[in-house]
Amino acid sequence: MGTGAAGGHPAGQPVPDVWQPPTEVERALHRAGEREDWPAYYRTLAATDLFFPMRRDIVDALPGVLRPAIFRDPQVRGLCVAVFTRGMLPPPDSGDVFERGDLLRIAKSWPRSASWLAVNPGTPVETFLPAEPRRWKRHARRAAPEPPLKTWFTGPLTGPLAHGLACGALLMVSNGAIWNHLGWQSGGYSEERALLRRWWGVTGRDGWLQAQEQLLRGDMLPAAWEFVLEVRQVLLQEDGVPPKPVQWREAVEAVLVARTAELVDRTGRPPDFDLDSDIALIQKLIGRILRYEARFRADGVLAEDGLVRSVLAWDLGRASCMARWGLGARYCGQAETETAVLRAGETARGVYGSWEEFSAGYILGRCLHFDSEEYGDWYTEMLAAHRLLTADPRSPWRTVSFLAPAGEGDLPDPRDLTDL
Repeated sequence: MGTGAAGGHPAGQPVPDVWQPPTEVERALHRAGEREDWPAYYRTLAATDLFFPMRRDIVDALPGVLRPAIFRDPQVRGLCVAVFTRGMLPPPDSGDVFERGDLLRIAKSWPRSASWLAVNPGTPVETFLPAEPRRWKRHARRAAPEPPLKTWFTGPLTGPLAHGLACGALLMVSNGAIWNHLGWQSGGYSEERALLRRWWGVTGRDGWLQAQEQLLRGDMLPAAWEFVLEVRQVLLQEDGVPPKPVQWREAVEAVLVARTAELVDRTGRPPDFDLDSDIALIQKLIGRILRYEARFRADGVLAEDGLVRSVLAWDLGRASCMARWGLGARYCGQAETETAVLRAGETARGVYGSWEEFSAGYILGRCLHFDSEEYGDWYTEMLAAHRLLTADPRSPWRTVSFLAPAGEGDLPDPRDLTDL
């Protein structure tokens, strides 16, 4: 794609006429290489994650230790180090894994014996860059952040699978990951395992299966959250208008009292819980929900008269991501990941009527879990992702229909919007 010490070595792989760059990164690298615009090439390369292929047994033995493999290529003289951009990563399998780095990390740990950095070797956009660690550091320190919305243009873009993947888009966009990448290698193999261990206590396949199933069933949500929202929905359906807060509180209390009386009649024993204490906690929860909804309306997450229908989206959105985390960590296979993603999308369609409704439910669940009415990062990160996903024409929430995932033919293809 280019020659000379300032650029790269000509790639040996011809670029097919019908080749589709999988993400904006590969598109930008390809264009820069064709023009031999090496400053633009390095700006793109310095701003993105780079992945090193490594043997799985080595990474399992030394997680987090980056030891890139050195190889020879007949196109260049000298040893090479291979890196791949995220769009060029192959599907996860049982062989090699990929560890994440970036241009600065490469420059700091560059092996003196290597003469070339092979970017996406063996692909239509392979490029061999001469070893210039000092130059790489300068580019890395000036690198601008990547846009948070990332699409894998050669991945699922329409249909039920894309819909299920888009259910995890709030978290994907917030994390700067590709929203529709099944392999979920954006963090690298050992990072995915560390994430699952730290946040979920998952250290193997059995733990992943249990967590995945709990999320898909909505069993990780505290039952009280969904209970109070279900009571409000019943009142709304009966009266045709949302209940006043007092009416909602009284109805919830009446249901709790009635259920406790049924339990006493059935068992012949007093309850083993403090009903008054439970009622007080539920009333406090209703107050939190009402205050969050007021903030959501002020920030545009809800319409002026909008209500959160359900918080099941909090589990379903994470289920969509958990499926991919499991694949990236090699705790499951691709077929299992696809099945879980499809289940998450199908369940979401049975509960919500739009991406906006789904988003409000997810954000409320996240806030009830983490935020404690501080409206800090746990909320503001999701608010920013919500606004991007609902406004950007390239967003899956604008290109994938929520209720009819198999018939989005009239919606714009995000690949046609990449230059916006």
